[in-house]
Amino acid sequence: MDLAYVCEWEKWPKSTHCPSVPLACAWSCRNLIAFTTDLRNDDQDLTRLIHILDTEHPWDVHSISSEHSEAITCLEWDQSGSRLLSADANGQIKCWSMADHLANSWESPVGSLVEGDPIVALSWLHNGVKLALHVEKVLLCASSQTSSIVECWSLRKEGLPVNNIFQQISPVVGDKQPMILKWRILSATNDLDRVSAVALPKLPISLTNTDLKVASDTQFYPGLGLALAFHDGSVHIVHRLSLQTMAIFYSSTAPRSMDEPAIKRPRTTGPAVHFKAMQLSWTSLALVGIDNHGKLSMLRISPSMGHTLDVNLALRHLLFLLEYCMVTGYDWWDILLHVQPTMVQSLVERLHEEYTRQKAALQQVLSTRILAMKASLCKLSPCTVTLVCDYHAKLFLIAISSTLKSLLRPHILNTPDKSPGDRLTEICAKITDVDIDKVMINLKTEEFVLDMNTLQALQQLLQWVGDFVLYLLASLPNQGAPLRPGHSFLRDGTSLGMLRELMVVIRIWGLLKPSCLPVYTATSDTQDSMSLLFRLLTKLWICCRDEGPTSEPDEALVDECCLLPSQLLIPSLDWLPISDGLVSRLQPKQPLRLHFGKAPTLPSSTTTLQMDGLIRATGQPKIDHLRRLHLGAHPTEECKACTRCGCVTMLKSPNKTTAVKQWEQRWIKNCLCGGLWRRMPLSCP
Repeated sequence: MDLAYVCEWEKWPKSTHCPSVPLACAWSCRNLIAFTTDLRNDDQDLTRLIHILDTEHPWDVHSISSEHSEAITCLEWDQSGSRLLSADANGQIKCWSMADHLANSWESPVGSLVEGDPIVALSWLHNGVKLALHVEKVLLCASSQTSSIVECWSLRKEGLPVNNIFQQISPVVGDKQPMILKWRILSATNDLDRVSAVALPKLPISLTNTDLKVASDTQFYPGLGLALAFHDGSVHIVHRLSLQTMAIFYSSTAPRSMDEPAIKRPRTTGPAVHFKAMQLSWTSLALVGIDNHGKLSMLRISPSMGHTLDVNLALRHLLFLLEYCMVTGYDWWDILLHVQPTMVQSLVERLHEEYTRQKAALQQVLSTRILAMKASLCKLSPCTVTLVCDYHAKLFLIAISSTLKSLLRPHILNTPDKSPGDRLTEICAKITDVDIDKVMINLKTEEFVLDMNTLQALQQLLQWVGDFVLYLLASLPNQGAPLRPGHSFLRDGTSLGMLRELMVVIRIWGLLKPSCLPVYTATSDTQDSMSLLFRLLTKLWICCRDEGPTSEPDEALVDECCLLPSQLLIPSLDWLPISDGLVSRLQPKQPLRLHFGKAPTLPSSTTTLQMDGLIRATGQPKIDHLRRLHLGAHPTEECKACTRCGCVTMLKSPNKTTAVKQWEQRWIKNCLCGGLWRRMPLSCP
């Protein structure tokens, strides 16, 4: 284990702030952390506070006056990671949910009260599929003023003895013997130092026992362990069944030997800084602890638990957990803590290989999530940083394509034929003509008729499609140069085919409403820019489409693309900004020191090297990345930003058109990468 970062409060008078007693902490599957402290006023009255933060931006903490009259005894996230229960020693329960789906804005619309009955534990009801532990195994920890004992109990079936009288009347044979459930101690530890906090793993034990059994070293996998914090400041990871110590972390600067038995540690004379509450992440690769000074510490827990693992085995551990998060919908931030820059390329390739082995239906379900996962991995290495832009552009392209196709309606209702969107894809894939008008005449144009106001409202999205096609074609001659954003599109037949379909749709809509067409700055008024771009795009698409053999673009195509800058003004695309998060800046053995409520000046990251198209000039207008609207150099509208990719968009819609509302509703809860939203101060870039 090693420390990733520490986040603490600005200095305060001891009489004003104090940790809660007891202190509660909870970690959601979306990597949101909730914990409690108390605020004391001049009259010595206590205000029970709940603090909620995202692990990628821990300084952006949202503090809630909980209105609990007694100490908060427990916090519990729901299975979606978007709602939180809090309960206190007086029987009051509150349910907290995101206000406007923002991770740093919370409210409590509902609650309950069991007056006078202290709540010691609570849980959300669900369908029973996602069990964290076998229900027949229970961990108990009892402490005195000086020591603690930890026991693991197991619920076992045992045969119930039958009196001889009944045996003679009706002999019990085989399965007919009556059974009874009894609790038995599976393992126990004695003479431990006083335990101050316990954290249980959330990864299902069935996964760690079977699916992760790839080598004998798997016994050290952290998902098999639970965490114990002691009053001397140390943290132990012990096996969840045998309770044998697997790893130790010491908060003091003087490390101690791993071979030193826990029961022989010297007793501390004074009160040391120690964790009063702890929680393991949902993959058990990270541990958060809140100490008796209210400070938050984030610890990495190595997949190998300090033991030497083969590189391939380490990659298989991480790959399995990434796949687990992709299927369950859990956030994978804690896995990224362990990905070294040298691992990125291999992980992305292996993840893609596993994805292509799945059935077509499952691939379709996971298509956007795997792109978001690849983007977050590529952010960790300077060699792949430009691919982050490409993956987000693909996410945006997929979203635009599905939204625009959903607006098409069949001319005759209840037709058994394919949908207009499916027919568009089929015809564009079949007809390889480079003339956009010849492709267009094969479509039923009456299915593309939309309200004029709707077409005008979509202009910004259509403009992005047109600009992106022009940018890609203009960058084709430089494909052998150092990587630039958009490079991976040049050999991606699926994405190029999608752009080609959209160009045909835009052409048809332009006949209905010319002002909805993308605007190009051309050297000749007589030049048909869309026909030119469609012809070049089709030639490039033919080189790498799925149906035909892959080939390199011929010299004639490259020469024509070389002439584009002299025919059309090449746009400078607004790529996503470099994220202000932590994960790409965390260095092993060099923990960051942060403060709640104060945005840090983070150390330079290897991924922030100045690369073509990634750095925004000072004073350049900022962009709404979802609506493709310019916000100005100093936006006056309230905005929200993605907690993962940094995508920025306005909180309120400036457009009331139904089609635009449909587009914006897609992102009301999550960003296109699946990340949560957080409110941005107006002064933020």
